[in-house]
Amino acid sequence: MEENIIDGIPEEQLWQRYCKNRDIETRDKIINQYAPLVKYVAGKVSVGLPASVSFSDLVSFGTFGLLDAIEKFNPDKHVKFKTYAVTRIRGAIFDELRAIDWIPRSVRQKSREIDEQVQYLEVRYGRPPTDNEIAQSLNMSQEEFNQTLLKLSSTSLLSLNDMLSVADDESLPRIETVRSPNRYQPEEVAERQEIRQVIVNAINELPEKEKMILVLYYYEDLTLKEIGSLLEVTESRVSQLHTRAVMRLRNILSNNRRGITG
Repeated sequence: MEENIIDGIPEEQLWQRYCKNRDIETRDKIINQYAPLVKYVAGKVSVGLPASVSFSDLVSFGTFGLLDAIEKFNPDKHVKFKTYAVTRIRGAIFDELRAIDWIPRSVRQKSREIDEQVQYLEVRYGRPPTDNEIAQSLNMSQEEFNQTLLKLSSTSLLSLNDMLSVADDESLPRIETVRSPNRYQPEEVAERQEIRQVIVNAINELPEKEKMILVLYYYEDLTLKEIGSLLEVTESRVSQLHTRAVMRLRNILSNNRRGITG
């Protein structure tokens, strides 16, 4: 694999220099190299957000994530910085969006109503309900239901990250799936592996197309438009399927938690 060169210096060498000296000049070279990554992640997150959330704000939030990633990155873990940074940038943006509570109360209420109806139908049918069954139970046409999913799409972008929790005050970032377990005590390693397996099992319960969308969006970092081209559907349809996938996943994980604590 060709080594990445930053300002005429191999990246690995640049990281070794920065980890040793923590000098501002080296840090600035790394920032300049990866600044476009912030705009890339902000662009992905911005899809479906209301106009009240400006793109420049998302970039500003993400920049703090990039700086945090630079300070905490350990090249000895043998993880690409880009992979690590994307998670930190996205996390920083999501943290700020949660803090400003930008989602209208009416949208939150509609999301809860659909979640409750899906849980009821799953118990009634003993399987995940179809979109048509959910729409009928909500006294909506299929078109009305699809439009509602589009309105809820911006809330679902945050939901998958919120689901990856190991405790009330600790989250399990996606990057933890590739970081070395040596930094944890044996009991912590076992707990995290168990949680990751629960999430993997839950994703595997989803319909194939919805599962593919989650993998392509969260793990392969494709945009909704790119996923639509790959699956030969419209971007809006991908957004609808993404929202449905997150709702299903949230219900599966919620049921699993109740089963564990019940």
